[in-house]
Amino acid sequence: PCTECSCSSGKEPTKDPSHTKKKENGDGLFVPKIFFGTRTHKQIAQISRELKRTAYSAVPMTILSSRDYTCIHPVVSHSASNRNEMCVELLEGKHGKSCAYYHGAHKVSEHHALQSAHGVYQAWDIEDLVSLGRKLRACAYFAARELMVGADIVFCPYNYLLDPQIRESMDINLKGQVVILDEAHNIEDCARESVSYGVTEGQLRAAREELDFMVNNNIRHKDHEPLRAVCCSLI
Repeated sequence: PCTECSCSSGKEPTKDPSHTKKKENGDGLFVPKIFFGTRTHKQIAQISRELKRTAYSAVPMTILSSRDYTCIHPVVSHSASNRNEMCVELLEGKHGKSCAYYHGAHKVSEHHALQSAHGVYQAWDIEDLVSLGRKLRACAYFAARELMVGADIVFCPYNYLLDPQIRESMDINLKGQVVILDEAHNIEDCARESVSYGVTEGQLRAAREELDFMVNNNIRHKDHEPLRAVCCSLI
């Protein structure tokens, strides 16, 4: 009943880390999360504004988005190259440097540090998350992922739910959860993109040259000859 829900009192709910509620007889009752998928990040901002206007504004939530929107590292965030790769290199310490913001992500892992940032418990959007991350010098990208553990509502773009590789990397398990797809007529295009790969003509020509070398030098001829034929046909 809503009278037993945290939203009815406007107070900060006590979250069970395992995300289960206990019945009176002691048995665990699984509480599903709501995964709300949208086409663009801009639509997530619109939906979070609408959530603010409801009685469920204080319900624990999070927004999953790419590093392009949430990275606050002064070098990575302003780089024109692949931010994902640069972030991974920092986390692995490949060049003897690490990311201090990543190590501070736990500072915003308490959900209501975000929701009470403006003095009231309410839904937030990506800009609020990034702003708090800068204030606390904490990584907004990984903080959002940590918040997913205790969140009742998870907002994200379509591909986070449709692409199996992204689901695995983000530790998203949809079994037994509630999935809502906004403007679902766009799902077909997104599904095609998730299993598609684009190459340029230059890349095809470079691949053909390498395969020519392999075939001409009789290096695994049986494997490389069909691949060369595919490159030639595409070119």
